[in-house]
Amino acid sequence: MSVPTNIVEGYARKGDKELARFLNIAIGSLAETEYLLGFANRLGYIDTTDFKELETLNDDVSKALWTFYKKIISA
Repeated sequence: MSVPTNIVEGYARKGDKELARFLNIAIGSLAETEYLLGFANRLGYIDTTDFKELETLNDDVSKALWTFYKKIISA
């Protein structure tokens, strides 16, 4: 929930500088998600098949978020 809410909060602020700051926070939250997925897998809360699918989704979101962030900071 932290990733999309930080993006929304960044949009609600004035200007690209604030949006970039909140996108940066969202990127950090996504890294936390990646860690927690691995942790949940190691503890057996999610099986390896589900983990791999979620890891792929996390990677896709990460690529999209980084692309968006780079566009905002270079604007």
